[in-house]
Parts: sequence; C-alpha cells; structure tokens
Amino acid sequence: MPSDTAPCDVAIIGDNFMLPEKFATAIEAACGAKVRLRSMTLPWPDAPMEHGYATPGMAGLKEYQGDPDEICAFVGNAEVLVTQLAPLSATMLDRLPALKLVAVSRGGPVNIDMAAARARGVRVVNTPGRNASAVAEFAIGAILAETRMIRAGHEALRAGNWRGDLYRADRTGRELSEMTVGVIGYGQIGTRVVRLLKAFGCRILVADPYVQLSATDRADGITHVQLEDLLRQSDVITLHARVTAETTGFIGREQFAAMQPGTIFVNTARGPMVDYDALYAALISGHLGGAMLETFAIEPVPADWPLLQLPNVTITPHIAGASVKTITIAAEGAAEEVRRHLNGEPPLNPC
Repeated sequence: MPSDTAPCDVAIIGDNFMLPEKFATAIEAACGAKVRLRSMTLPWPDAPMEHGYATPGMAGLKEYQGDPDEICAFVGNAEVLVTQLAPLSATMLDRLPALKLVAVSRGGPVNIDMAAARARGVRVVNTPGRNASAVAEFAIGAILAETRMIRAGHEALRAGNWRGDLYRADRTGRELSEMTVGVIGYGQIGTRVVRLLKAFGCRILVADPYVQLSATDRADGITHVQLEDLLRQSDVITLHARVTAETTGFIGREQFAAMQPGTIFVNTARGPMVDYDALYAALISGHLGGAMLETFAIEPVPADWPLLQLPNVTITPHIAGASVKTITIAAEGAAEEVRRHLNGEPPLNPC
C-alpha cells in the first residue's frame, strides 16, 4: 500500500472504446490526490483483438491487444493497472514486481493469466454486468427486427424493391403479444431481457438450471422450464448463457431440430455456444424462420462465411454491449476498486 504522502502509481491502458480519459476522470473523482496517473491507448476496435494460442508465451489468454514488451515498459513500477484489453501473461507478471492490483473493465478477465496472478499475489478485479443493460436492449431490438420484418423490409428497399407483399397475411410479421419467447440463461442480461419483454405481453419461458425465478417473475407469469421444453414451445429463442465447458456447442443440430417450424433464433451472447453449421442447415432448409447473430466463434467472420449470404439472417459485428453507458459503468466500477485498494477495503468483484 502507498504511504499517506506518496501517491499510488496507476497505469491506465485504454482503447478507442474504453477511453483512457474516462478511466482517469473516474479514478480522480474517486481517489483524488492519492493517485498519480499515466495513460496509453490501444487501437481497438479499429484493430482486432488477439488470442494467445497464436503467440509464444501468451497461451491461455484471449481477447487481448497489445505488445507484451510495450505493455511491460509502460506499466513499469506501477502498483495498479487499469485496463480493458492489455494482456498479462506469466512472463509479463514476472517483469512487473511492483504490481498489486489489476482492474479489468470487462465481465471476464480473459486477457489475464489468473493462475499466474494468484501465484504472484496480484489481485485481479473486474466489472461484471457493465454492459448488461446495453445487451438486453439490443436483444429486444434484434427480436423486433426479425419478428416485424424490419430487416427484410430494409434490405429490399436498399435494393430498390418495394416489398408490398410483406403486408400479405401469409408473410407479414407477428406481434410479441401473441408469441412465446424463450430466454436461455437467467443472469444479469437474461433477467433484464425478461423485464423488458414483460411490457410486450408475451408468454415468457426461462431455462437456466442454476437459478430460480424471483417472486415477482413468478407472479408475472414467467415460467421456469427445462431447455428441451423451451426449445419445443418457443416462437422466439434468445440466448444469454455464459460460455462454459457445459455450454460450448450446446445449441446444435438436435436442439435446432427440436424447435418448432418458423422459430426465430437470436444470439447476442457468445458464438462458441452455437453450432453454426447446424444453424445454417436449419435456416437453409426453411425449418427456422430466421436468425439474428451478434457474436461468433471466430471474429471477424470470414468474408465468404455461408451465413452471410442467407436472406433470413441479420448479422451485426459484436456491438450489443457497446454504449456510452457501458463505458461510464465500467470506468466507475474500476475506479471504485482502485479506491477500495488504496483504503485497505476488500474488493467488490475479485476474480
């Protein structure tokens, strides 16, 4: 811990989303003269993230950005590092003996070697739920884009085609108030999605084996079901689970076959949970009515990816969590962890 007279040396490594100045403003507001700040900016999202399997010495790290030598030189003797994407491998941590706290402004510190950090006494904290509201709102927009033919109408007009046929009874969209929506995953995002869906008057099913519905949800008619029942009964299915060994690839050929004809599938969670070859087959066969995909196992997706060519798919480049509010929440969450560290208080979100 720093003394009462010496400010704590805090290194901030931001990017073009989590701006360093946003971190700095929040930390200064929380900590005042107790900190001495310095900042650098990574080029993400204008340049892609990296994955450790392709780089010697960085095995196990995912979704990071930054040259290890440049990062270590910048952090130097700092006691605290605040970042979203900067990597910290075991060998990098060996070069940063003064480091005591790493505040990662994201839901999971996948850019940090957690075992190495624990072994070296470096505490890692994160900001879970920073983008939960943003993703939940985006998911509702994605559902509406598919159920009310917004994407289909937009693409037709852009191509110079007035789709008057979308007003035909056998082609037009359906209102959520007459549909059953299945929500897979009932964490911070899933619960918000359910809260927003209630306003539409739809029947809502939730599948998550590790949580229970709140009393309010039960009183509002939300039903907790097994995954198999949700797949069979839902008109729209929206995915909000976390990626684990159990959920990797758990929405595949069998699950798509279990969905009723015309189902709309929405994934604003993570790509590795879905077998996209099986999804393509279900879409091209006409079994599924459509899909909205926001995240992918490989990002950026290849330009020749077959799903990009299907007319019944809406695809966005992993932007559901991107909002001004997300930046503010993440910066303030990281700043509060720095304040608690300086004051000898326990962290709110230890990893």
